[in-house]
Amino acid sequence: MNLILNGEARAYSGVTDVAGLVAQLGLDARKVAVERNLEIVPRSAYTATPLADGDRIEIVHFIGGG
Repeated sequence: MNLILNGEARAYSGVTDVAGLVAQLGLDARKVAVERNLEIVPRSAYTATPLADGDRIEIVHFIGGG
């Protein structure tokens, strides 16, 4: 599957939903925000949000500090 991830075209295999993509990228789902085709995906919907060839995905990783 070909996705546009943070503005860069990439190919992924075995990824069917947002949760799978986040896991394959090695990210902690609790510390990221995901947008699919200009719509924010609620964390509770990651497993229920399918990905399709050509989807535009933006992922922002939260970093804490103080």
